[in-house]
Amino acid sequence: MTGKQLFKYLIPLCAAVVIPLSLSSCVGMQMGSQSAKTTATGSTAGAATSGANEALERCEAPLGTLAVVEDTSASWYHYLTSQWRLGPTTPVLKMLAQQSGCFVVVERGAAMNNMMQERSLAGSGELRQGSNFGKGQMVAADYSMSPSITFSNQNAGGLGGAIGGLFGSVGAAIGGSLNYKEASTMLTLIDNRSGVQLAAAEGSARNVDMGAVGGLLAGTVGLGGGGYTNTAEGKVIVASFTDSFNNMVRALRNYQAQEIKGGLGTGGSLKVQGGN
Repeated sequence: MTGKQLFKYLIPLCAAVVIPLSLSSCVGMQMGSQSAKTTATGSTAGAATSGANEALERCEAPLGTLAVVEDTSASWYHYLTSQWRLGPTTPVLKMLAQQSGCFVVVERGAAMNNMMQERSLAGSGELRQGSNFGKGQMVAADYSMSPSITFSNQNAGGLGGAIGGLFGSVGAAIGGSLNYKEASTMLTLIDNRSGVQLAAAEGSARNVDMGAVGGLLAGTVGLGGGGYTNTAEGKVIVASFTDSFNNMVRALRNYQAQEIKGGLGTGGSLKVQGGN
């Protein structure tokens, strides 16, 4: 099959994606672009939400206060910020937690330094009278939620062989650029008073990266597709964390406290010879 015949089949399939995106480059900046959104959408303020993902799990009432804490020394965090050039996951997770209505989110990250700075200024007498930064105002975090990326594959199997077998070398070139991006993530929930892990949930996401298909079409039919067809790694990771959060909420709906005879931390039932 010739390249011309191949594009006869591919153009109807891809035109709905490539043409609108190509034309969008001619009409200027698009605020609120749907193509730029992740699975974490909309906004939240207190108990009110707007434009939240309809697939996000929700709770009828908050389960407690929550701090989201990343292990910035972990290897996954290094790859997230240096190799993939993505930002911290905490803003996304905090928005999901508040939108869900399952938790009231408290700050325990970098902004905590600013909070303490204001209290230091108040203690030194530098703030105006009536600024009301007295002691005993901060809310305790009942729980801490920690994220981690357990697996991320930026090229989980191209389709070059399959398409190449049908359409020849041109098809193989195009199929080789159709790669799947995958991510698997984990969230753990810790009770801050006891240190007991209350819940852990895995999540995953997969999406296709059309890669150079847009560029090939651009060179053939005069479209400026190119990078508009790429699926960002960050979108897959956010989708995976959204899945993790949903799975955690589902587990918490059926939460039952673990019990140990004699109470937690009293030695357990796995005794060591000669021990107490």
